[in-house]
Amino acid sequence: MNVRFAGELQSFIHQRVSQTGLYNSTSEYIRDLVRRDYEQEQERKWAWLRHELAAGAVADASEFVALDAEDLIVQAKKRKSAHGR
Repeated sequence: MNVRFAGELQSFIHQRVSQTGLYNSTSEYIRDLVRRDYEQEQERKWAWLRHELAAGAVADASEFVALDAEDLIVQAKKRKSAHGR
């Protein structure tokens, strides 16, 4: 994969690589940026899941409803049939 930058973006990248000394090359800098973005996206997904599960984690036992797996399967099959699938 090749990516080209021009103008201010190119200058900015060169400054980041040469001034800080943290990166040996532009490619290394770009890979680090992409990796960080990927990790942030993964954290956003986990944060969403934790948020969705939070209510159940702190709910009182009296708030739970007992479910029967066989009933759920039957209901799902009925819904599937009703929608012609």
